[in-house]
Formats: sequence, structure tokens, C-alpha cells
Amino acid sequence: MGKRAVIKRIFQAAIILAALGMGSAWIIFTWEKIPASIRIKAGVRQELNLNVPVSGEVYLEQEPKEEAVPAAGMQMQRVKSGGSISVNLKEPVVLVANQMQTYKMDVKLFGVIPFKTVDVQVIPDEMLIPAGVPIGIYVKTDGILVIAEGEFEGFDHMRKEPAKHLLQEGDYILGVDGNEVESKAAFMEFVAASGGEEMVLTIRRKEEVFDVKVKPEQNVAGEYKLGIWIRDNAQGVGTMTYLEPDNSFGALGHGINDTDTTLLMEVKSGSLYKTEIVAVKKGKDGTPGELTGVIDYNLSNKIGTVETNSVGGIFGTLNEETVESITAQALPIGLKQDVRTGSARILCCVDGNSTPRQYEIEIKAIHLDHDNVNRGLEIQVTDPQLLEQTGGIVQGMSGSPILQDGKIIGAVTHVLVNDPTRGYGIFIENMLSQ
Repeated sequence: MGKRAVIKRIFQAAIILAALGMGSAWIIFTWEKIPASIRIKAGVRQELNLNVPVSGEVYLEQEPKEEAVPAAGMQMQRVKSGGSISVNLKEPVVLVANQMQTYKMDVKLFGVIPFKTVDVQVIPDEMLIPAGVPIGIYVKTDGILVIAEGEFEGFDHMRKEPAKHLLQEGDYILGVDGNEVESKAAFMEFVAASGGEEMVLTIRRKEEVFDVKVKPEQNVAGEYKLGIWIRDNAQGVGTMTYLEPDNSFGALGHGINDTDTTLLMEVKSGSLYKTEIVAVKKGKDGTPGELTGVIDYNLSNKIGTVETNSVGGIFGTLNEETVESITAQALPIGLKQDVRTGSARILCCVDGNSTPRQYEIEIKAIHLDHDNVNRGLEIQVTDPQLLEQTGGIVQGMSGSPILQDGKIIGAVTHVLVNDPTRGYGIFIENMLSQ
């Protein structure tokens, strides 16, 4: 359903509800209580209890609704004639599916007003090993990232802006005059050796790749420049969230964004390294804290590769030695509908001890359909020892797994600057979907 169609339907619903003495705030509240996607584990009986005044129909995604076939392997409360399955989300709905398929659920307010379309996806019943170990991260961008363009003083003391209107923040430089360029240093050599002759740069801007012509100018020192600031790597400390049976991992719970542009970095390759937490900067109101780790970017300290940088975290593969050092017991995943407000724990390392430990937190709120995929859970640190050591959530703890009722349900992603005891987390299913 398009955004305009959604807005139109919400507007229509708002008019009807206003006539009944209800406001648009109630509509928004109801909308956010219904997830845009629902995942259920294959072969596991699960209960969905949203308690919202909507009902709908479930049908296989690949089938047109008018020709809906029975949702094979899925059992719910009632099956309507014609092949679709009816659900009433005001009451608890029991879901059981044996086949890994994707369904659609069209829901209507009060069973009358078209309201929302929900994806219902059947996923494997996975077990993950919660990690909670600190990691050193180094990634190379897929091309040379342009972080800004500007001006400089030329050899003639005039203002120079060679790249103005040609390059922009977020562009990736892939090549020069038909030659692939893989590093910032190599690109700077191309520019320096240009002699002021026009250069053809191959650029990727979002999904589009094209060439631009640009002519370097001399600065006051006689060096040829383009007037752009560029970057080709990023590095830092974070926390590994989980390990899968095939030695693949997920970490951070959010992507690696460029510090200047704030854009998600397009990563070509990357590595994980051993790191040791040597100091903690305690978080205070208005000032986020930080874990300081020592990283030796030596091949002997490399513990894995980074293959994907996405909005839901970084993902890759660990080497066998590192896998064997993570001895935590595998836990089932807890889906959105399994999570409850109240007590939970996070697993992390905040001192020189390389063995992670659990700390008490409280889940204050659950946002099933938050616009920001990394902020589905509102959390608060309650553990006295962690509060004493860190003041709450600090930079470097991103990716710390969140555990509740014997399941891994998510990972820490953000801290509130004005209250370091509070922050956000991502649902584990959102990480896995990346």
C-alpha cells in the first residue's frame, strides 16, 4: 500500500472517529500497535495479543486476494469461504504455521474501514548464542566517500571551487579516467599528478552510476586540489550481539554511519579484531559516556570478517578460534509478540575482564511499528553495579544482547543524552531480517 493511500485511509478513519467523539491521536495509537510485519516461527504455536478493534483476512502473498487460496499449513481462529483466513485482533489470535511462506493480512477498523496491510512471515525456529563481547571494527568503503565539498584559496589567491555542483555529500568516487580507485591515498595521487588537466570521475550517487568531468586547481602551495573532503574507512569499538551455528555473527544493532554526513556507509570489506576495554568514561546528563578499547590492527588479532553493513547492524563470519572462545549457551529468539514490559537483562563487558556478564534492565515501552527500526524497545538500566561503573548505557555497548524469559529478544542501540540510564534497543527479529 502506497504512502498516499495509507494517509487517505487514515484521514477517512479520522473523520468517522471524530464523529464518534474520538480523535486522530487514537488512530495513530492503534496504527502503531499493529506491526507492519509479524514473524512467526515454523512449527511453533504462538499467540498474538494486540487488543485492537480491527479484524482482517490472511492470504498467501503470491495469490491475488480475489483468488485467495487456503493458507497452507497455517491454523487460526476461523477460515472463511473462498480460501482466506479471518482474524479478529481484538481477541488473542493463535498462530501455527509449518511451511516457511509469506502471507498478507489486510485489516479494517471495526471490521469496516480499510486500515493497514501487514506482512506475516514464517521463519525458522532459530537458536542463537548471545555473545556480548567487545569487538574492534575496521571497514573499507565501497569507493571513496565524499563527505563535503567546498572552496580553497588558489595559487592566484582567488577563491577556487572545482567540484561545486559536480560532486556532493554522500557520493562515492569509483574511478578516475577509467581506472578503478580503491583508496583515499590513491585518489589523492591521481589528483596531484593531473597537472591541472580535466579528469573524468566515475561516481555512484545512491543507485545511479555516472561520469563527471572536473578540473583540479592549484592551491596557494601549488598543489592540485578538487576542494572536497573524502574518507575511505571507519573504525571503532562495539559489541557482538549473537553467533549462529554456521559461525556467522550479528553486531551493533545499528549500521556504521559516517560521522560527518550521518549516512549509512556503503562497505566493500571489513574486519573484526580483538579488543580489550581499558577505561570507561561515565555517562552524565547531557554527556554520553564511552568504553575505551585498545585495538591492535595486526593480522594475528583479526577474529573475523565484516560482509554487510545495514541499518540493523553489521554482519559477517568469525574464525574458528573465536567461535570456540564464546561459550554461552544457545537461546531461542524472542519475537516482538513475545516481548513484555518489565525486567530483562543485557549481556556485555565494561571492564578489562573479557568474560561478559549480565546486568539488570527494565523494558519501559515496546513499539511494534516504530518508524526507526533501531528503536523498537525503550530500556532503562537498573543494575546498581552497572550504574556505578558506567552511569548507564555508554558508547561501545551498542550490540549488547537483551535477554528476557530465557530468550534473546534484541540488542542495545542508543542512549538518551539527557538521561544515560535510558536508551533504545532493536528487536532481534529486525536484526535477523537484515
